[in-house]
Amino acid sequence: MAANSIDLVMLVDDNDTDNFISKRIIEITKFAKEVEIKNSGKSALEYLEQHKDNPERLPSLIFLDINMPIVDGFVFLYEFEKFSETIKDKCKVIILSSSDNKRDIDKIVNNDHVIKFITKPLTENALEDIKLHDLAS
Repeated sequence: MAANSIDLVMLVDDNDTDNFISKRIIEITKFAKEVEIKNSGKSALEYLEQHKDNPERLPSLIFLDINMPIVDGFVFLYEFEKFSETIKDKCKVIILSSSDNKRDIDKIVNNDHVIKFITKPLTENALEDIKLHDLAS
């Protein structure tokens, strides 16, 4: 199992309860060794910028909420696009959102860096599905 475990995932969500639930599910399932929580798109982008030369500190997966104040999921993805290929190749983005706005969903799943859309809350099944399809590598 350990070989299949991801080193680092990042949760980007302004909702502390959602972050708590997602982190617990990731820990319980041993999906990742470490979970980095950012409460805004802005702090997530700053983290990536800060660690851009240190690949071990870059998350393999970023679980990104769409609806957040100031820097929402769309702005995050727009800014993410400006990072180096190294970061964009290493960090895969999974949208984790409660939004059921079809226009939002269509717009976001057509983004090159988004590999999956998951409706909140994050579940063990959703994580199994990610592992099964080897989306983190």
